[in-house]
Amino acid sequence: MTEGHDHAEMPFRVQRGALMVDLRVTPNGGSDRVEGLSSDASGRFFLRARVSASPEKGKANAAVLKLLARSWGLARSRLELVAGETDRNKVVCISGDVAELLPQLQRWLTRHMNSIQDSSKAEIGR
Repeated sequence: MTEGHDHAEMPFRVQRGALMVDLRVTPNGGSDRVEGLSSDASGRFFLRARVSASPEKGKANAAVLKLLARSWGLARSRLELVAGETDRNKVVCISGDVAELLPQLQRWLTRHMNSIQDSSKAEIGR
């Protein structure tokens, strides 16, 4: 596996032998949830997440790490914020075997995106 973004439309990348995840977080968002996948003007993909915690004293950062760990079925201790401490755009490093983690998170993303699309279709049908 090479470094950087290997898979189209994925917020996951391998960097220095570790798995990194690009995020855009909305603090004070009313609830804690991963909202989906987006890209910026340069074409870089990231996960959109919303947390109810405020950004003061790192509360939103702690909440998003807890949300991601719970969503992915990983121990919170395996996730570390490595960039974006005071910014909405963040990078999280996940410790562990990249060869196992990357396919696991890609499957999670596919299921999650399908779930979001199904929910949107149900809302439109109401």
